[in-house]
Amino acid sequence: MKFGSVATSSALGTVLAHSMALPKGRLRKGVVLGQDDIAALEAAGHSDVIVAQLEKDDVAENAAADAVADALLEGSAGLRRSVAFTGRVNLIAETAGVAVLDVAALDAVNGVDPMITVATVPAHHQLRAGDLVATIKIIAYAIPQTALDIAVEKARGAARLAGPALASATLIITEIPGGAGDKGKQAIEDRLTALDVALTSVQMVPHTQDALTAEIKAADTPLVLILSGSATSDITDVAPAALVQAGGQVARFGMPVDPGNLLFLGTLGDQQVIGLPGCARSPALNGADWVLSRVACGIDVTSQDIAAMGVGGLLKEIPTRPQPRRARN
Repeated sequence: MKFGSVATSSALGTVLAHSMALPKGRLRKGVVLGQDDIAALEAAGHSDVIVAQLEKDDVAENAAADAVADALLEGSAGLRRSVAFTGRVNLIAETAGVAVLDVAALDAVNGVDPMITVATVPAHHQLRAGDLVATIKIIAYAIPQTALDIAVEKARGAARLAGPALASATLIITEIPGGAGDKGKQAIEDRLTALDVALTSVQMVPHTQDALTAEIKAADTPLVLILSGSATSDITDVAPAALVQAGGQVARFGMPVDPGNLLFLGTLGDQQVIGLPGCARSPALNGADWVLSRVACGIDVTSQDIAAMGVGGLLKEIPTRPQPRRARN
């Protein structure tokens, strides 16, 4: 692509680089100049104009953005795309869910040519229907076909949306004398509703291993959430021990996300079980949100996955935190 100033009389078929005011209206940047545009510019006294001139092997910005967007969505589901405009295409969530992104592939796309860019939400970011997931922007008015071909190949299938996979959940809350009771129930239900998961049962039980074991065994939903009246302090504490006593397994206790350290994750047969940290009583973002959204959308979460959440896992302080990270002035 050639870029620069040319005589207005020679600019037919070029792309206007900058918007220009005319006596009647203005010509917007990016317009392909036609004969009427040339006449209007000359009549306004513009003897030269800054334009982009496509060369033989160049691809115009909209066509290039189309190609990259289509490649990203190849074989994927849950996303729709906008119409290309000024070299931009947006990818939008069709339903609630979690963004599943091939980070290495997207890094490779962005490394092909600085004029080809793909910006996304973070990997595994929770989304609502209609949320923006990614934007493809071709910065120049055209890019070489060779660069586009490489970017398209690297982009294939690199973005999708994992929609809700679990239909319902049970919330078990354990009680201690003078404890929080069912505080937080609404915040947890709101989280589930945002993921299209129905909270079909809420059970209050004493904070004892036997009582909790019985309630875990009785739960008949694919997702079981446990909110302890007393914080879980060890993998052998009441809540994780009750899951094991019920016949389940604890895959992970503790996470490098704050607030949210005291989460545990496990299974009981085909059921997914999450022991919620006390901060889940607040609607503010915490580590449980990162695990809950993935689990609800059918994404396997391993102990190593949770271990990798530490970088970026220092979240905003919340007012309800019993022990603030630092004294307030």
